[in-house]
Amino acid sequence: MIPLDALVRLCPPPVEPRPAVDWAQAERAMGTGLPADYKQLVETYGDGIFDDTIWLLVPDSAYSDCDLRAQTMERDEVLADLWEFEEKPAGLLEAGARVLPWAFEEGTGAFLYWLVRPGQPPDEWTVLYNEGRGPLWEHHDMGCLALLLAVLSGTAETEYFGYLYDVLKPAEHHFATADQVLGTSRR
Repeated sequence: MIPLDALVRLCPPPVEPRPAVDWAQAERAMGTGLPADYKQLVETYGDGIFDDTIWLLVPDSAYSDCDLRAQTMERDEVLADLWEFEEKPAGLLEAGARVLPWAFEEGTGAFLYWLVRPGQPPDEWTVLYNEGRGPLWEHHDMGCLALLLAVLSGTAETEYFGYLYDVLKPAEHHFATADQVLGTSRR
């Protein structure tokens, strides 16, 4: 089963067509290729939030909080400052390894990142979750689409997203576009 099909059945995407992304331009701007599963996710859902919890970052979002490049630059600065006094997670100790954000958790400061390792193609990137207001990082040996599906279906092995199902227990999953939630552009 293709994870995107399973995600679409679990959490229907917006009915309105999403603006097309110029992936070649987006990858040039980011200075790297991007995973195919992420591209499918963006093309299907666009910028917005899953279950009022997980915001998806997209290239050239009209909202800086949802813009992949803007958030990458901001997180690079935040993490550079952080690592002056806090130890990097194990996956980032390899020379040339870095993280790129692809989503964040509403109201917590937590981010989901790809672990980008030297010489590793984007489709092999795995996910790191950082709790945001603390030093803990959690590694997930899967891509962004597989992790999102696991989190929403309640099958993710995680210390962080368990409350979605222990507390919220959504009967139905939903996705709201950034336009629906934020209304007017923040740029």
